Amino acid sequence: MYSGFFYWDLILLIPAMVLGIYAQFKVKSAFNRYSQIPSARGLTGAQGARIVLDSAGLTGVDIEVGGSTLSDHYDPRTRRLSLSPAVGNSNSLAALGVAAHEAGHAIQHAEGYAALRLRSAMVPVANIGTNLGLILFVVGIVIASYSGNSLLMNIGIVLYAAAVLFTVVTLPVEFNASKRAMAELQNRSILVADELTGARKVLSAAALTYVAAALSAILTLLRLVLVSRRS
Repeated sequence: MYSGFFYWDLILLIPAMVLGIYAQFKVKSAFNRYSQIPSARGLTGAQGARIVLDSAGLTGVDIEVGGSTLSDHYDPRTRRLSLSPAVGNSNSLAALGVAAHEAGHAIQHAEGYAALRLRSAMVPVANIGTNLGLILFVVGIVIASYSGNSLLMNIGIVLYAAAVLFTVVTLPVEFNASKRAMAELQNRSILVADELTGARKVLSAAALTYVAAALSAILTLLRLVLVSRRS
């Protein structure tokens, strides 16, 4: 009953797959290119982030350098900014752009930025939806094929929909953090003139990965709904 449609509708995911591959290429390409160009002031990513944080009155936010490449993030629970060595210890345009972006998340947290609050509140549900939603849906397909009962499939769809909403809410959070980052890099003279262009290209490429993730999640949800209607 499902076989032909179940495999045919994989075509829905092709646009997201192509965009995802392209986004990853753009991120690596932009980061590799602008990680080779040092800033005129010679500030490292950690130093740049410190300037941004202190300028916003966030002297209590700690910065730690460690982890793998592009593992940079801000943890609102511990109020800690974690920068990878390639970012925290580098004085490149790419490093300063990424560091300022993560500092932008800390500023969002301090200001109570609505989209960030919503995303943080959704984390537990989104994790359940991502990990359990698809499993329940697949099990539901098997059950529906024997009993005609699609309840479990529908539960899986609802749970996965929560994960999809999380990826959508993530978009304004990331875009806003990048906007804040570029403003701070310019206003604090961390980067000057054409240097800002390099940082902007790195952040724009990174933003594309979030768009690809959201598109993939949305199309996957659409696929689940279409398959469920064949039950």
